[in-house]
Amino acid sequence: MKVLMINGSPRANGNTARALAQMEAVFAAEGIEVETVRVGSTAVRGCIACGHCAKAGACVFDDVVNELAPKFQEADGLVAATPVYYGSANATLIAVLDRLFYSSQFDKTMKVGAAVSVARRGGLTATWDEVNKYFGISGMPIASGQYWNGAHGRLPGEAEQDDEGMQQMRTLARNMAFLMKGIALAKDAYGLPEREAGIYTNFIR
Repeated sequence: MKVLMINGSPRANGNTARALAQMEAVFAAEGIEVETVRVGSTAVRGCIACGHCAKAGACVFDDVVNELAPKFQEADGLVAATPVYYGSANATLIAVLDRLFYSSQFDKTMKVGAAVSVARRGGLTATWDEVNKYFGISGMPIASGQYWNGAHGRLPGEAEQDDEGMQQMRTLARNMAFLMKGIALAKDAYGLPEREAGIYTNFIR
């Protein structure tokens, strides 16, 4: 099994990376392959709603988003992690997720998603909610831990002193591993849930 972890922090070994390291260790113990891609320091622009991806199957901007798409398709789970800026996720991560989820054409149903947020003090839960919306709209079960998945720290390495936060990361990884393995067994036995043709409405009809 495979997990793709997207780190939205611009810092290579910052607190977000320290939180993800706790998860990486658990996944390794569970026999799950992990690839972590840090996008926070890359040049990524937002979606321009051009519709190119619907025709070409890839985003018109050929950057890290198109590199992530096949990795996401192969993965059984996705972790999106971010530092908190102004009570919100890193803007680069949001640009990546907007384009990644919209431009990729494969079915994401029953891939397991998990959001992780790291802050000095406030904004963890708002950011966690923000990132989870990508999973919910895609039919992806959302993994939970023992609390809202987050850790506190300002200077690099401080998050490791947040014992409860680090425990949350380990618990989240174990729960995510359990979900992925359970879903794999269920898919073999029962297949994926039946899907109806999409119905799209707006508020003026």
